[in-house]
Amino acid sequence: MKTADGAFSAEEREAAAAEIDGPGTNEEDWRTARLPDRLPHLDLPGGPVVVVAAHPDDEVLGFGGTMAALVGAGISVHTICLTDGEASHGDGDAPARDTLAALRRRELTAALGELGPLHAPLHIGLPDTALDRHEDVATAAVAGLLSETGACLCLAPWDGDLHSDHEAAGRAARRACRSTRTTLWSFPVWMWHWARPDDRRVPWRRAGVLPLTPVALERKKAALACFASQLEARGRGVPPVLPPEELAHHMRTFETVIR
Repeated sequence: MKTADGAFSAEEREAAAAEIDGPGTNEEDWRTARLPDRLPHLDLPGGPVVVVAAHPDDEVLGFGGTMAALVGAGISVHTICLTDGEASHGDGDAPARDTLAALRRRELTAALGELGPLHAPLHIGLPDTALDRHEDVATAAVAGLLSETGACLCLAPWDGDLHSDHEAAGRAARRACRSTRTTLWSFPVWMWHWARPDDRRVPWRRAGVLPLTPVALERKKAALACFASQLEARGRGVPPVLPPEELAHHMRTFETVIR
């Protein structure tokens, strides 16, 4: 992983990745950091816009409020989901994974409907937790949608997020944007869990915030509520993928991107 300060050693990266399984940074710490007062405010981009997700829910977690604002402003927003998130509940058998994949597609459709009249998502169906082995396919799919829609901006998970699928999606989007000469903005998802305010592992000099109107924030909250499979316990004694303390990072009055 590289930041504005250079590349991290394998030991630094391993230590940071281990924090994903820890309790994480409290949202109150991020509120105290007052990021909207410290980072530049960005204007809504023109369109069309393509939003890339590694799994159903990434796009809403990282950029859903701004997606709602864009649609409300009459800007065309297209989404592409590279996997179906079928591994979020562990290594189940094939039928169970297929059932979860179908459920997560339905949840995404419902969530996007809460954000506004968006185009139907493009599903690629690459293997969850193995996206890094299919980056060429992902790159081609993202490049194809960028060209088809004439997008002027692409949003994708940050390639330093310390989740292998998120990072693979970010790298694929970066290559696709390079080949189509499309501007790329990246959104963090798990970074809010493992990082700290002023964390040198985060390229803050390239970060900016997009303030959300109350309407856009309410639409995002309604969209996030559609992902029941990620918000409810995955089994007896198994916590949800997105417990309340994690979800709090994504219900702010602003969204953050790395340019």
